[in-house]
Amino acid sequence: MQHLLLIEDDDRLAQLVIDYLEGAGFRLRHTTTGAEGLSQHHQNPFDAIILDLMLPDMDGLDVCRSIRAEAGTPILMLTARGEAMDRIVGLELGADDYLPKPFEPRELLARLKAILRRGAGTTDPARDLLRFGRLEIDRDAHEARLDGSPVQLTGHQFEMLRVLGEHPGRVLSREQIMDLVRGEHLEAFDRSIDVHISRIRQAIEDNPKEPRRIITVRGAGYVFAKVQE
Repeated sequence: MQHLLLIEDDDRLAQLVIDYLEGAGFRLRHTTTGAEGLSQHHQNPFDAIILDLMLPDMDGLDVCRSIRAEAGTPILMLTARGEAMDRIVGLELGADDYLPKPFEPRELLARLKAILRRGAGTTDPARDLLRFGRLEIDRDAHEARLDGSPVQLTGHQFEMLRVLGEHPGRVLSREQIMDLVRGEHLEAFDRSIDVHISRIRQAIEDNPKEPRRIITVRGAGYVFAKVQE
């Protein structure tokens, strides 16, 4: 049974989330402040963290920053502010996904399952490893490596890179990328996709400002190029 940490100061909403996710087979620990959430994170291994951005004692973005500085635990942000910049900053700090309030519990569950997914593919190592010159995408280990060294990506970012690497030379729209990653619809022009792509480029490109692996096709989406090295 996977163990989740819920950091949410709205007790009514928290109870709804707890009831729904426990009914789906998860075990939850609930805290109402950022400080208590960080304390629980330090004391217990959690499979994922659901983090509200508006907490009574500290900004949820600061909580996200602190967690990501110590661990790669998947983080799903909840935000009632509805500001695109909040979401973008959160993703830049390392959150795997976000969900604006109000939300349907079923969507929360779907997004949780997506960020918890870890390279389930085939057991054949040759099929699970994608090689593109100096870059390797290891679907079995859920890890990307450049020159043999692991690159720092969140789980969601790795899934996006995997999808692009599985379709080299094919232009994928933002909507297609997210459908392939999560198996669900997302608005095609959601800015979070571009934020994730930017972070992936910083991890795998020699010069992120002049990318050679993930190329933007204006008005269409992105294409993964086979770099000759």
